[in-house]
Amino acid sequence: MPTEADTCRQLIVPRLLALGWDDEPHSIAEQRTITDGRIVPAGKGFVRKPTKRVDYLLRYTRDFPLAAVEAKAAYKNAADGLQQAKAYAEMLGLKFAYASNGRDIIEFDYFTGLETSLGNYPGPEELWQRYRSGIGLPDQQTADRLLEPFNHIVGKGERYYQQIAINRVVEALLKGQRRLLVTMTTGTGKTAVAFQICWKLWSSRWNRIGEYRR
Repeated sequence: MPTEADTCRQLIVPRLLALGWDDEPHSIAEQRTITDGRIVPAGKGFVRKPTKRVDYLLRYTRDFPLAAVEAKAAYKNAADGLQQAKAYAEMLGLKFAYASNGRDIIEFDYFTGLETSLGNYPGPEELWQRYRSGIGLPDQQTADRLLEPFNHIVGKGERYYQQIAINRVVEALLKGQRRLLVTMTTGTGKTAVAFQICWKLWSSRWNRIGEYRR
């Protein structure tokens, strides 16, 4: 009986590759760990719940994921994986979630709130344009600034919640919002988030009056 791994290797990945999801600057992150499982009391001690790990993360650029994909074995219904795909998408701040058994593909679009059966996945450009339209980015230059990469020289990479905070703040500033509040608890990397926000804006030559200069 075909397994979930067979579905991924034989049916899902070839489709994604054919659409260009692994062509630079796009990429597919496979079995990407989101967070370690929660530690909960058990008897006289503690146990760790299972790790939260998304099957596939579709990234328009390295630092800007667009969608989560959850795979199910070919003999199961694609719909069986949609709730998990949506849960991961919500954790990661994504607007698109997909579930597939290799044959059938179900999409959930958070902009429209619609669940749709598809014949194929959208390609990187199509999904990016849908994202841009959904959040209301006015022009290509503004969109390019949102995609400005993080500084990967410092630190050891951003946690998923840090990446969400960075991209949301930059997005809000690019759309003209002037006052923002980011709430993060002690030890969650506030300084790193602030640095990456400044880095993205400085690297893209953004400034408050809209001129292309630093």
